[in-house]
Amino acid sequence: MTAFRAGTSNFRDKDVDGPLWLRVDVSIILLSIGLLCMGVVVVYSATRGVVNPELDTADTSFLEKQLMFVGVGTFMAAVLASIDYRRAKAAVPVVYVASIVLLLGLFVFGTDLNTFATSWYSLGFITLQPSEFAKLSLIVALASWYSSVQSRDGLQLVNVMLGLGLAGLPAALVLLQPDFGTVMVYAAIVAGIVVVAGVAVRHVLLVLGLVSVSIMLMIRADYLNASQLNRFTSFVDPENEARYNVNQSEIAIGNGGLRGKGLFQGSQNNNSLVPEKESDFIFSVLGEEFGFVGGAVLLTLFGLLLLRIWRVAHLAEDDFGRLICVGVFSMFLFQAFQSIGMNMGMMPVTGIPLPLISYGGSSMLTSLLALGLVENVHAHRLR
Repeated sequence: MTAFRAGTSNFRDKDVDGPLWLRVDVSIILLSIGLLCMGVVVVYSATRGVVNPELDTADTSFLEKQLMFVGVGTFMAAVLASIDYRRAKAAVPVVYVASIVLLLGLFVFGTDLNTFATSWYSLGFITLQPSEFAKLSLIVALASWYSSVQSRDGLQLVNVMLGLGLAGLPAALVLLQPDFGTVMVYAAIVAGIVVVAGVAVRHVLLVLGLVSVSIMLMIRADYLNASQLNRFTSFVDPENEARYNVNQSEIAIGNGGLRGKGLFQGSQNNNSLVPEKESDFIFSVLGEEFGFVGGAVLLTLFGLLLLRIWRVAHLAEDDFGRLICVGVFSMFLFQAFQSIGMNMGMMPVTGIPLPLISYGGSSMLTSLLALGLVENVHAHRLR
């Protein structure tokens, strides 16, 4: 992590005193608001239904829930940002164990909402997906571990493998649901943290080899059911029957052209030709109604948000805070890349949500809490 620290002096802020609201990164807040506003508008467009102004009223149930998720998530993120992350480090083992317990509980109390995976707790009016919240526990657990075992000589292989064991347990429980897409996000988080933590290149290559072999063994052992495997491989096989969703998404994005067909005017959207358009394929709605320009604005906002998170990682006073930011950075980067790529037929269909955009309470809360962690590191630097 020495090379990562080398550039921190250029990023240091001279004045970090004052109340919390003066010490947060305002750019992260503004960029997040921009993305949230785009998400709320597109989710409403995807779920309002085809409305005849003289006869019908728009369905606002999804919009109301999404606004509730945003409000609750923003409040929780503000609370999380106010608690000094260094003092809360002792609670990391409790958070990690709690996430494991919640994942185990799915095998007894879990609900299957999509015929593929038992990944949710049904609480009546809402459902919660613990594998989403486990992303945060994984980030803080790995950041705590690797920052604690860091030495001048770098990380020893035994410490690298023990850290991977911390990631392997929740990943194995999620695989048993089975939910391969979320495990891919876990892998991205681990990759980002271990590289910045200073893991030797040979150790990284060893880990990549083990992961690759594990994936191949899963496929050869028919661990994934036929429907999941078809969805995962459909992006490389134009004749795959599971490619229907992707084909419809590509048509929608193509319909948008440069400037889009206009809000609520997307034909693919209004005719509900794209399945899961409010969640997995939300980018297709944005692409059809706002066109290339809308997509470019979205990518620009995500890019700037990622740059600000990376900057906070440089500003962090200690390795624990630095690795937290790197974990959040890796999570957002991979999910945005995978989700948008899936909508455009360039990545596997995995059901990974687009952060701050896709409909869903667990995903929204996780994304906002992750940003709360980053703001926590920024607000408590050099104090």
